[in-house]
Amino acid sequence: MIDNNYSLGFFPTPIHPLKNLSKKYTDYNIYIKRDDHTGLASGGNKTRKLEYLIKQALDKGCNTVITAGAQQSNHCRQTAAACAIAGLECHLLLGGTAPKTYDGNLLLSSMLGAHLHFTGKNRKGEDLELLTKDLEAHNKKCYVIPYGGSNITGALGFVNAVKELKDQLTEQNLNIDYIFFASSSGGMQAGLTLGIELYKLNTQLVPINIDKDETDGLSLEAIVLNIIKDGTLLLNIQKKFTIADIPLNRDYDNPGYGVLAQDEKLAIKELAMTEGILVDPVYTGRAFYGMLHTLKGKKLPANSNVLFWHTGGFPAIFKYSNELK
Repeated sequence: MIDNNYSLGFFPTPIHPLKNLSKKYTDYNIYIKRDDHTGLASGGNKTRKLEYLIKQALDKGCNTVITAGAQQSNHCRQTAAACAIAGLECHLLLGGTAPKTYDGNLLLSSMLGAHLHFTGKNRKGEDLELLTKDLEAHNKKCYVIPYGGSNITGALGFVNAVKELKDQLTEQNLNIDYIFFASSSGGMQAGLTLGIELYKLNTQLVPINIDKDETDGLSLEAIVLNIIKDGTLLLNIQKKFTIADIPLNRDYDNPGYGVLAQDEKLAIKELAMTEGILVDPVYTGRAFYGMLHTLKGKKLPANSNVLFWHTGGFPAIFKYSNELK
């Protein structure tokens, strides 16, 4: 089941120490997992989900894939790339109105051959059903990927990622006490939670909430729990998860989705200038700031090994170029 995927990325992605930051934050040993190196149209963590989602689309005989997101959606950009590789027609429902000039992920999604549909205030797939009906009326066999690729099929990519991480840690004779990452649509968090239980990895997740808006009237915690419940049945996991098992740090989402605050700008520049690594303004920049703020405040036990899971998003930097100067 976990091996039933369509190869799209370069795995395992590297894990390595952030030596200069560890010298600065001397109470902690800081590492990074580089899912910005998955290779699919400049990389990103969504590649892991898409290996399972695209496989399911092909197995069902679909010739068209539909998904949704914001105009700078990493998920949409990587979906367009995955469809190009698999020979599938791709339709993206994107919030807002069509800009005069395409940049960042929007430019790449267009270059990758996706059909772009601009949907105003609806950026989380509210119009997926309408577009599906329209395309099916034109003899397309559609496979609908939910917002962020976040269902149990996509989450399997991160169940498998835990096995990958555990193998790397074993090889390096390393344990990780805390894993920081950006949590937005829920699939990554659900998959990591399931994988930690399935593969008995001794670590604690610290998801940083990115988007405080609900999806289909549900909180992110509820979405993650629903995916996990599907996963326990699929993977025959005996543990009974509750909402108390779904951590989510909401301390850094006050500016709102896609808004680049001053603290995040400083964190993005700190990583760039100390380690030569770029994070994006929407997801990884906010999550990285959340981690640095936690470490500065010494909110974790001293000498902890801390991992930042870099989920990609590099192209969105260019959308925010004026703010990052």
